[in-house]
Amino acid sequence: MTYKVLVSDKLGEAGIKIFEMDPEIEVDVKTDLTPEALKEIIGEYNGLAIRSATKVTEDLLESAENLKVIGRAGIGVDNIDVPAATKRGILVMNTPGGNVVTTAEHAIAMMMALTRNIPQGTMSLKEGRWDKKKLQGREIMNKTLGVIGFGKIGSVVAQRARGLKMKVIVYDPVVAPEKIQKAGCESVRLDELYEKADYITIHVPKIKKTANMIDKAAFGKMKDGVMLINCARGGIVDEDALYEALTLGRVAGAAMDVFAVEPPPSDHPLLSLDNVIVTPHLGASTAEAQTNVAVAIANQISDYLKNETITNSVNVPSVSGEVLEELDPYIRLADRLGCMQGQLAKGHIREIEIAYDGDFGNIDLSPVTTAVICGLLEPLVIDDVNAVNARFLAKEMGIKVLESNTEDAQEFMNLLSVKVRTDKEESTVAGTVFGKSDPRVVKINDFRLEMKPEGYLTLIQNMDIPGEIGNIGTVLGNNNINISRMTVGQEAEGKGGRNIVFLRTDTPLDKDILFQLENMPQARTVIYMEL
Repeated sequence: MTYKVLVSDKLGEAGIKIFEMDPEIEVDVKTDLTPEALKEIIGEYNGLAIRSATKVTEDLLESAENLKVIGRAGIGVDNIDVPAATKRGILVMNTPGGNVVTTAEHAIAMMMALTRNIPQGTMSLKEGRWDKKKLQGREIMNKTLGVIGFGKIGSVVAQRARGLKMKVIVYDPVVAPEKIQKAGCESVRLDELYEKADYITIHVPKIKKTANMIDKAAFGKMKDGVMLINCARGGIVDEDALYEALTLGRVAGAAMDVFAVEPPPSDHPLLSLDNVIVTPHLGASTAEAQTNVAVAIANQISDYLKNETITNSVNVPSVSGEVLEELDPYIRLADRLGCMQGQLAKGHIREIEIAYDGDFGNIDLSPVTTAVICGLLEPLVIDDVNAVNARFLAKEMGIKVLESNTEDAQEFMNLLSVKVRTDKEESTVAGTVFGKSDPRVVKINDFRLEMKPEGYLTLIQNMDIPGEIGNIGTVLGNNNINISRMTVGQEAEGKGGRNIVFLRTDTPLDKDILFQLENMPQARTVIYMEL
């Protein structure tokens, strides 16, 4: 099979060559498309490789009927409508490691240039002035650097700053304080960072919680004479509030690589201030970084399209091809158990409880859980369901997903149980894998049995009396339906003397045949499924 990939932004040549050399990938490079032109052709492609210029909006995604993956060569994905992509089952991935060092070094360079007035000195000297006294700087040694965000870039900035003999304090509500302390830094509250820091550098993504987080109130809490560096994303700093703080002297200087609107207008107030230095979003602009992210995103897109290997995804957990291969029989079992429950459940589903019993090792079982949800929703929703949007759709439908893991699977080495609670009832199906790759259903509610979960299946619950199995055979025989496999499960002792007949037929059963089965004297329920 050949997959079509569109490169709509300028991508390093090394990345394009990876696509071109892959016989299973057909790549088109079109970097001058208008939004309207992109929308016209996006439906042809399975993969989209972008940088920051292309805006992947919900409107664009409505036309992307064949799109499986969007790859961002870089870290930020604020130019992608990730929720809209997730809802449509489109994987979104980035390359967080490709430009980490480059961006961190740029932040350090901006801090040094700001501290020593290097851009101002260059400009004044080229204009014929010798402003040596006017441009006196200060040392950074023994100064306190406040790092907001201790992710990949923020942690490298902190490491470099410690090498420059700075004291580093960090605010990150997600990262454990122990990890920050282990790196030789101090974990502090945000207000404490504002109070103590001589320099503040920002390394968080732009999301709803971080938009304009450095606002007028924040500047009011900062130490007088603080210097601010932003090489993360425009819009995290309230630029009007920054201008006011700079003109009032609260902030001594600012180094900005990013702006809320890029490029900023020529009359932007910050550009008029001598104590502001700026660069045109150069954080990731080195030859090494461009090659790194281009190669990384090309490999990630190709690997996902061909092998379903998920790397650096921002909307589903990353899973390697090796893990998927190891989990494959359980993923198939999970999908079938979920699909059975989707057809067995009566009423509105409120909760799914997935239990892993036995020795599953330390392997990540999230793909198996996702497969259960995919199977469950497949017969219930019109939209396509896959590993990307399954959890999103379940949440949207108000379905709560619970997971548990115990080491005791009783008579089985491993047992996967799926319990579904609706507004009317509760039902459970369970299965295991025989050998290395043979999924089997071994329990339906109180009935024990053993059946392959595939094909045209009919579940008949009736009173356990002589002749009922013969009645089933007679009904199907009279309708020229061949039974390819039949399993009878006994109800647990003391539950009422019923049994369950689980049969697979070579051909599907129509409504008339099901009606005849339902009207057998001892039949209680008849449920038909296609797996």
